[in-house]
Amino acid sequence: HRYWKDELLSMTGVGPMASALRSTSITSASSTEEGGKLAILDVAGGTGDVAFRFLESAGCPERAKSSGRDDITITVCDINPDMLRVGERRARDRYGNDIIDDSKALSFQEGNAQCLPFEDNSFDLYTIAFGLRNVTDVDMALRDALRVLKPGGRYLCLEFSNVTNPAFAAIYDTYSFNVIPAVGEVVANDRESYQYLVESIRKFCNQEELKERMEKSGFENCKYTNMTGGIVAVHEGWKPLE
Repeated sequence: HRYWKDELLSMTGVGPMASALRSTSITSASSTEEGGKLAILDVAGGTGDVAFRFLESAGCPERAKSSGRDDITITVCDINPDMLRVGERRARDRYGNDIIDDSKALSFQEGNAQCLPFEDNSFDLYTIAFGLRNVTDVDMALRDALRVLKPGGRYLCLEFSNVTNPAFAAIYDTYSFNVIPAVGEVVANDRESYQYLVESIRKFCNQEELKERMEKSGFENCKYTNMTGGIVAVHEGWKPLE
């Protein structure tokens, strides 16, 4: 998962965007211009794995040492309050309290991907990593993602997908259905959860199907990028300019 999440970070371009924004803010501080802002929403990211990557790439921990609110904000939204508590505790242990309490660069919000607790046109970037296949109504979640994005905002979804090479697919299926549940039983004494993982991946839509669903939900310029032979894929789309 780490490699794929690192690739997701790279694809978002958060690092370069943050550098440009902070440079603009420094220039604006000595002029009449108003600096820009960047609002990121990470859904189903309760433990903070993706959000922490954004924070570090955007230089938020260093910025939190100064007074005032950060112009870059990352909001973690998850339906599971226990996961959010874990994520917030990890963040405070890792970065200190200022990044949450003072600079407000990071926040945690309980919410359902199908009906997010945010106003329309709130975020520049929406990410969801390995969470969309667990949503009851995928199309509803896609429509709400579109709603909370600002015009011109970008949506990126990292999810398990469909292996494209037939020979590799056969090997991967054998491994998934026979090895993964057995490992779960030995390591975590929880074969059922690992079995569900495998089955949920197989039941989820393939690359082209998800791309079509995004387009039907209103996203433009939709495309996907396969990783590791299609074991996972990153789908992306843009909210139309209004």
